This record gives sequence, structure tokens and C-alpha cells, in this order.
Amino acid sequence: MIFLITTVIVIACAVLGFFILIQNPKGGGLSGSFGNVSSQVMGVKQSGDIMEKGTWVLMSVVAGLCIISVMFMQRPAGAEDGNSAKPATNKSAPAKKAK
Repeated sequence: MIFLITTVIVIACAVLGFFILIQNPKGGGLSGSFGNVSSQVMGVKQSGDIMEKGTWVLMSVVAGLCIISVMFMQRPAGAEDGNSAKPATNKSAPAKKAK
């Protein structure tokens, strides 16, 4: 089951990256935040709405699947108390021989 969820997450991330890369920039990067404000308000018309909604949906799908995938992960052997680290054993060094 974890393999299926991981595969869907990878595919959704690839499609999300595609959606982000094909969008037209609305603000012009860092220089747009100091200069022309009207370009940020107007943005891209109809195609921007579809791409923006697709970006938000895919981001939500990836986040949800990442949270759900934790339920299907197996615990390491010997981790009954939730701590997977094995307790350290106290071994003392052998005593030195007296001359």
C-alpha cells in the first residue's frame, strides 16, 4: 500500500511542477513587488484560473497523501514503546593485571 501511495505522490508532484512551470508570472518576481502593483492584481485571465486551481488541488493532494502515508508505514522490529533505538548496554572494561 505504501508503494502505491508513494507512486501517486511522485506522479502528483511531477504534474504539480508542470502546472507551476507553465503558468505566466503574475508579479514579475521580486522587482514586481516594489514597482507596478496593477500587474499583480490583474494577473492572467481565464487560463490562470484553471492553472491556479489545479495547483492548489494538487498541492492539497500531495499534502494529504503525505499525511495519510504515515498510517501505512511499518514500525521497525523491537519498537513497542515507540522508540526504535535499542537500549545501550553498560559493558565495563576488563580489569588491568597488577604487577
